[in-house]
Amino acid sequence: MFVEPEVNTLLKKLTAFLLAVLAAWMLPAGALALEISCSACILIERDTGRVLYSENAQEKLPMASTTKIMTALLTIEHGDLNAVVEIPEEAEGVEGSSIYLQAGEHMTLKELLLGLMLHSGNDAAVAVAVHIAGSVEAFCALMNGRAQELGAANTHFVNPNGLPNDEHYTTAEDYAKIAAAAMKNPDFREIVSTASAVIPNEFQEWDRQLTNKNKLLSSYEGATGVKTGYTKAAGKCFVGSAEREGMELLTVVLHASDTYADTKALLDYGFAAYAPETAVQAGEVVGSIPIEKSTQKTLEVRAKDDIVVPLAEGEQAEVKVELAPKLAAPVAEGTAVGTVEVWVEGVCLAEQNLVCAQRIEPASVWDYLRALAKEWLDSGLFRSNGPVAKQMYGATVFGTAAVSKFS
Repeated sequence: MFVEPEVNTLLKKLTAFLLAVLAAWMLPAGALALEISCSACILIERDTGRVLYSENAQEKLPMASTTKIMTALLTIEHGDLNAVVEIPEEAEGVEGSSIYLQAGEHMTLKELLLGLMLHSGNDAAVAVAVHIAGSVEAFCALMNGRAQELGAANTHFVNPNGLPNDEHYTTAEDYAKIAAAAMKNPDFREIVSTASAVIPNEFQEWDRQLTNKNKLLSSYEGATGVKTGYTKAAGKCFVGSAEREGMELLTVVLHASDTYADTKALLDYGFAAYAPETAVQAGEVVGSIPIEKSTQKTLEVRAKDDIVVPLAEGEQAEVKVELAPKLAAPVAEGTAVGTVEVWVEGVCLAEQNLVCAQRIEPASVWDYLRALAKEWLDSGLFRSNGPVAKQMYGATVFGTAAVSKFS
């Protein structure tokens, strides 16, 4: 059968497209190679840290101004956002992106963080570093220590703003851990999701008008953060996040041609391929523990909070519970009695400590006496025709009446 060349070309393209879709559908979750421009990237679910997609995620690369995510997180953790900061001399005239601070002027720590995260002020980074730690060097020591605490072992900071330095680097995997920790902080979330702000300029007649450089906030449904970055050495870098249907995904894109296109492709993939599933419900009984030395014989152990994990179609979560073999009263409220873990594909995604929800009182002497009496009564020792009655009274039993030999 003869087919027009244009129609034949169209059929070939349609066939190729359908084959590509079929191939992608048959690949295991996370195995699909996305067409992205960056040298390294990662996509995770924020709460569990589950890696949903990655490329070269362990490669050490500079991260430019996304560095300021760690700077802001440490500042929030160590500082009072309402504190008034006097700008130090070190913060005046810092190269690169700036909010043009002048030594001796004053603003609150939160205002400095708005200048840091919305306008990416390198001078604001120096100002908060000196305020928190006394010097940039001391602040960087805090940054490196916090990175280690968060499991970012392949990350090293030498400045708080991301200016080029061969000893200033991270990996996509590491920085996802740092950004996830930051996005769990409500003050941090509020700042990075702010579209615009006005902060004072003590030595000028005009105030500083700040507009958030993160274009994802206005161009992607559910976007929540977080930070742009660029230097010639690092290329375009971006940490992005978005939340839909109760699941927040977070991306790190390093050395990219188009950070927003890469980020949107990663997020689109994540929301299409994964959905949040409640593996354990708050209040759900996950086990019981025998109680000794108490009138309460067992403790029903319940989960305090929901445990929600991201699952691809066909995946199932495995719940593992470890409990103390037994407890002896008294048991104080809040006593740790075990753990519940949720595993997917051989990886523990979430863990929750299990505690005693109320105090368990020890049995009193009267409790013991009542229990002993009940045991005796239940055993029939004191029935009218029981062995104790016969021994004490030599009774002869006729039905339910006992006739004493002394009558």
